[in-house]
Amino acid sequence: MIVLRILFFLFAILYDLVTSLRNTLYNRGIKPSASFDIPVICVGNLTVGGTGKTPMIEHLIRLLYTRYPVATLSRGYGRKTKGFRIAGEQDDADTLGDEPAQFYRKFAGRVTVAVGEDRAFAIPNILQEREDTRSILLDDAYQHRRVKPSFTILLSDYNQPFYNDYLLPAGRLRESRSNASRADVIVVTKCPEEISDEERMVIEQQIRKYAACPVFFSGIRYGQPVSFGKPVKQSDSQVIIVTGIAKAAPFVSYIAATYTVVKHVALGDHHVYTTEDFTRLHALAKEYPQASFITTEKDMVKMISAAFNEQRATLPLFYIPIEVKFLKNGQDFDAMILNAVPDELNPS
Repeated sequence: MIVLRILFFLFAILYDLVTSLRNTLYNRGIKPSASFDIPVICVGNLTVGGTGKTPMIEHLIRLLYTRYPVATLSRGYGRKTKGFRIAGEQDDADTLGDEPAQFYRKFAGRVTVAVGEDRAFAIPNILQEREDTRSILLDDAYQHRRVKPSFTILLSDYNQPFYNDYLLPAGRLRESRSNASRADVIVVTKCPEEISDEERMVIEQQIRKYAACPVFFSGIRYGQPVSFGKPVKQSDSQVIIVTGIAKAAPFVSYIAATYTVVKHVALGDHHVYTTEDFTRLHALAKEYPQASFITTEKDMVKMISAAFNEQRATLPLFYIPIEVKFLKNGQDFDAMILNAVPDELNPS
């Protein structure tokens, strides 16, 4: 075990050299970064895994879309397609990836949802096909240095803050902690509601070692269960949790505090659902006939694939929508975002 840890840290040192060289080349302009005439707002993190980027993008959509036309741009992780694509009625999680499919399902007709591995290539295509677009939200693009955002939001999980983490493979950092300095604002996500002013101050002091930008703290607001399977009332007696996300602990804790959990089907991040998965759920439904299934919204958008219509129709399936909830000074965060938009682009 000790030898393995030493190897991990040796590889982390090598990884640091590679990522630091790459960032230096971009910082000095040796490798070019594309800039655009409209606001490009980047949401990302320093770590692998979930820090709450999806609900943050949705918060920004709700804040901005009534003011002017907005587009979201994601890589489209886990999709079965390649290249640039603007979401349409024929698309789903298979063609877009789970997060963009969720954006399209919730905001179709109000925002443009696009995917593309190369954001510097995708943005001009969005502007060509959606000429009225006045702002672009980049999902999970903190390390995509080929585009120079006009405003950058860095997210850090309260339970695994970047300042306590290490570079891959010794830890979960994609790049060194010092690169938090590129952010215009840092949001500590998934905070407990009861977090004290003293603890916030300690966290902010730790962040200040790496970045001088404003720091905000947010939690998660959980909605009511929404049915997407067999049309039954959600059972308060027993539930089976199904998750295919990176960090399911906060979701599981919330469900366990609200319902009687008899089983947790824990799947990998960005899990691709199959008919075998639904066969397993049907077996659990027979084993626990009084239980209903509760999953995340990100899992739901993959489970509603037409391929599973027949299997889904006989299962009591529910998902829990979530939203970002700022614990303090949320209006100041929103004001920062609106100030990042030039007045001539913001008719309000």
